[in-house]
Amino acid sequence: MAARPTALQVDLARQIADDIAAGRHAVGDHLSEEALAKAYAVSRTPVRGALALLAAQGLITHRPNSGYTVAALTAQAPLPRLQGPTQAELYRRLIDDRARRALPETFTDSELQQRYGAPRAVLAKTLLQLSADGLIEKRKGHGWQFAPSLDSAEALAESYRFRMAIECAGLLEPAFRLDRPALARMRAAHEALLRREDVSAAEFFALNTAFHELLARCSGNRHILQAVQQQNQLRRLEEHAAFYRAARYADSSAEHLRIIEALEAGDNEWAAQLMRQHLKASLQAS
Repeated sequence: MAARPTALQVDLARQIADDIAAGRHAVGDHLSEEALAKAYAVSRTPVRGALALLAAQGLITHRPNSGYTVAALTAQAPLPRLQGPTQAELYRRLIDDRARRALPETFTDSELQQRYGAPRAVLAKTLLQLSADGLIEKRKGHGWQFAPSLDSAEALAESYRFRMAIECAGLLEPAFRLDRPALARMRAAHEALLRREDVSAAEFFALNTAFHELLARCSGNRHILQAVQQQNQLRRLEEHAAFYRAARYADSSAEHLRIIEALEAGDNEWAAQLMRQHLKASLQAS
């Protein structure tokens, strides 16, 4: 029995099909796995699965040793329709589309259903999950709106530079007092996460947020804590989108652990340097 396509493969197949329908790939065009992987910011493996799915639908053709090309369809033949998105697929697409500003700040259920072709039940569950994760909120009267976020690549870069200044300074505050029991719990949570292979964006964001807010709280400076909390709220959407693009949680968690080790050793100067490196690496990956 053939393996069931993954959510990512189905989502990629739908995006490629949409691009073919929009004329971005003409009849006879060669579809390169490498080029598509770069265009959609994924590895070649899910692209390969997506192309096989499209070939099975008849939208593209495959020839041994030649790869995939866009098929010729008759004028009367409708484009093959793939099944509607799953809850996980829709959740990820909504986050990614909003992060790219392909979705407006406010929207209604019917607008999303028309745009993504999702069954009502799937859409309702997805919106509830986004609301529970603090990414959207109900509007007074009708529809939904995304929570305030960093509205451009420039704003995101400014946020990271601000955090480098604030969070590194917090580790060097004269009033800094390390909460060792809390830090030990934080270490254990990071080590447990690194042993898993099924980490969600919401889980990682919660742990990441808790780590940075713990260190800001230890600074003893209420203004630093407030600034970090505000930045965490603003970057929620972008961090979720980045998780699906890069899935950097393993590297980020390992960097957190090195900062924890420096603090446990009483070397706050080194911890501040590690924090700067960590935030810079996160900015470069965003």
